[in-house]
Amino acid sequence: MDLTLWQYQFRIIMLGDSTVGKSSMLKRYTEDQFLECINQTVGVDFFVHFLEVEPGVRVKLQFWDTAGQERFRSVTRSYYRNSVGGLLVFDLGNRDSFNHLKQWYDEVCERVHPYSVLFVVVGHKADRANGGERAVDRAEAEKLASQLGAPYIEASSKTGHNVKEAFDLLTRRVYQGLKSGEVQVRDGWDGVKTSGPTMKSLQRVKLNEPAEEKKSCAC
Repeated sequence: MDLTLWQYQFRIIMLGDSTVGKSSMLKRYTEDQFLECINQTVGVDFFVHFLEVEPGVRVKLQFWDTAGQERFRSVTRSYYRNSVGGLLVFDLGNRDSFNHLKQWYDEVCERVHPYSVLFVVVGHKADRANGGERAVDRAEAEKLASQLGAPYIEASSKTGHNVKEAFDLLTRRVYQGLKSGEVQVRDGWDGVKTSGPTMKSLQRVKLNEPAEEKKSCAC
């Protein structure tokens, strides 16, 4: 497989408190590995993966894995603006990490204007939740996700359950947004890049055009 060939590049940002398992999810998705002990992210780490969203359409996914600690927030906030998708991750056994999701969501929405960001909410460490350590009911998590205009999925990096599905869901959601016009390729914004003949099928929007008045971050 020629890794230089892709039609779209999507920049995806990982959001959530420290220790909810954002890095573990990326490790499982990109390398199919799980490490019991993994160093906390300092600042921002980068991962790359490729996904064929439909026959002949290949997406390069560039993931930005942000640190959840408050002392790194000034660094991670600088990456919000050039993201087209976000995984809002919380630990099913950690009530506080769930309570903070809205704060993460609002923070991105404040800084992404005038671009569009689509989200998926992930209840992580489902293996522990199934073992009786659940602190957040599924119905409650689904309600919050619905309020944020995002689908909800529960996953476990340890077992691999629904990890691929979570990332694929967000990728296909962004791709469908491109097809519907909810997400647009814009000059001066790196959330979505196109390559090759697919550029001809999309309307490139410049920042000073009237279309800029359509503001959305799925919020």
